[in-house]
Amino acid sequence: MSTFGALNAAYRGLSAAQQAIDLAGQNIDNVGTDGYTRQRIQQSAVGAVAQTMGSAAAPQVGQGVSVDGIARLGDALLDASVRSTSSSAGYAAQRSTAYQDIEASLQEPGTNGVSAQLQSFWSSWQDLANQPGDASAASLVIQNGKQLAAKLSSGYSALAAQWSSTQSEAQGMVTSLNDAAAQVANLNTSIRSTLAAGGNANELIDQRSKLTETIASLAGGTVRQQSDGTVSVFLGGNPLVTGATARAVQLTGPRSMADTSSGAPSLVWADRPSVPVGLDGGTIAGDLSVLAPANSSATGGPIAEAAAQYNAFAVSVAQAVNTVHAQGKTPSGATGLAFFSLDPSLPAAQGLSVVPTDASGIASGAMNAGPNDGSNADAIAQLSTQPDSPDSQWASFVSSVGSASQAAQQQGTTTATAATTAKTAQTSNASVSLDEENVNLLAGQHAYEAAARVLTALDQTLDTLINHMGTVGL
Repeated sequence: MSTFGALNAAYRGLSAAQQAIDLAGQNIDNVGTDGYTRQRIQQSAVGAVAQTMGSAAAPQVGQGVSVDGIARLGDALLDASVRSTSSSAGYAAQRSTAYQDIEASLQEPGTNGVSAQLQSFWSSWQDLANQPGDASAASLVIQNGKQLAAKLSSGYSALAAQWSSTQSEAQGMVTSLNDAAAQVANLNTSIRSTLAAGGNANELIDQRSKLTETIASLAGGTVRQQSDGTVSVFLGGNPLVTGATARAVQLTGPRSMADTSSGAPSLVWADRPSVPVGLDGGTIAGDLSVLAPANSSATGGPIAEAAAQYNAFAVSVAQAVNTVHAQGKTPSGATGLAFFSLDPSLPAAQGLSVVPTDASGIASGAMNAGPNDGSNADAIAQLSTQPDSPDSQWASFVSSVGSASQAAQQQGTTTATAATTAKTAQTSNASVSLDEENVNLLAGQHAYEAAARVLTALDQTLDTLINHMGTVGL
C-alpha cells in the first residue's frame, strides 16, 4: 500500500470510530425511550488491491475498515412472542373485567342484593300470615314486593348499561385498530424508500414494531416481513396491511342489549361488509365475545346470559307467588287473583309489578277458611323452603357467575403473566444497557485516538519525504 493509501485507510478507521461514538450516544440518549431497540455498527475489513499475475510486488496489507450498516438488535421470535401473548392477554382481560362487573352488580352476598330482598319479601308474608287482614302487615308485603321488582329492574338496567358501555369501548378499539393499520402502511412506505436509498430506517422500524404490537393486542393476527423492508399484517388470513395499503374494518350489529335478538355485534371488512374479520385474540375479540347474545345452551355472552337469568328469575318469582296466591281468598272472599303482574317481553326490566294496593287485594286466607285465616299467606312464605324455590334458582345463578368470574380472572392472570414474561424477554434483548454503551463509547474513543495517531504518524512521514528528502548535513 502506498503512503497515500495508508492515509485513506487511517481516515476510514477515524470515520468508523466516529460513527461508533455517535451510535453509542444515540443508544444512551434513548435508554428511556419506549420501544427503542439498541443498535450496533456493522463493519468489515477492506482487503488489499488485487495484484496482477506475475507481479513481483511485495504483498499488500488491507485498506482499512468499511462501515457496512447499522444493525437493529431486535429478535423476530421474541417480537412474535410478545404479539401472541399480548393478544391472548387482551382477550382474557376483557372477559375477566366483564365477569367482575357482573359479579359486582349482583351485590351478593350483602344487604343490598336480591337474596336479602327475597328474605324480606318472604318474611313479610309470614308476618301477614300471623296477622291476616292487618293493614300494616299487608302494606309491608306490598312494599317488599315492589322493592323486589325494583331490585330486579335496577340489576337488569345495570347489565344493559354495561353492555352499551362495552359496545362503545369496542367501537373505540376498532377506531384505534384502523389508525394503527394506517400508520403501519405509512411507515412501510417510509422504510422502503429509506432502505432503497441506502439509509438507516431503524427508528422507523421501532415505531412500526410498536404499532404491530398494538394491532396484536387489539385483534391478534400475524406479521410477515417482506424482502423490501415492509411488513404485511394479516387478520384471520386476510390482509389488514400490505405494503403501503391498509384496509379498514368496522363494527356492525346491534347497539343495545335489547336488540341482540337480531344478532350479535361483529367485526367486518369495510370494503366487504359481508365478510367477517377473523379474530384469534385481542381485546376486540374479548369484547365481542362478551357482547354475544344469549342462547338456548346458556353459552352466549356473559352479559346477555346474566340478563336472561334476571328475566327467568322474574318469571319464576311471579309464577310461584301467583300460583299460590290464586288458590287463596282475600278478606272479602275474592279468589283467583294474581299478586304480580308480568309483561313477558320485559320481565325483569320493567315488566314485574305488584297488583294489590292494600290488604283487600291480598289473598292471605285459604278458600274454605274463615275471614281471619292466614294459611295462604303462610304457604307463600314457605315457597322459600321448596327445593325449586326462587331462592335456590337465584343462588344457583349467583354461584355460576362467581365460578365463571373466578375462572375468567385466573385465565386473565395466567395470560397477563405470559405477556409480561414475553415482554421482559424482548426488553432484555433489545433495551439499552448503559454499562455496555459506556464500554462501547470508551472503545470508540480509543479507536478514534489511535486512528488519529496513525494519521499524525503518516503526516510526519510525508513531511519528511516531501520537505526534507535530498537535504544532507542539516
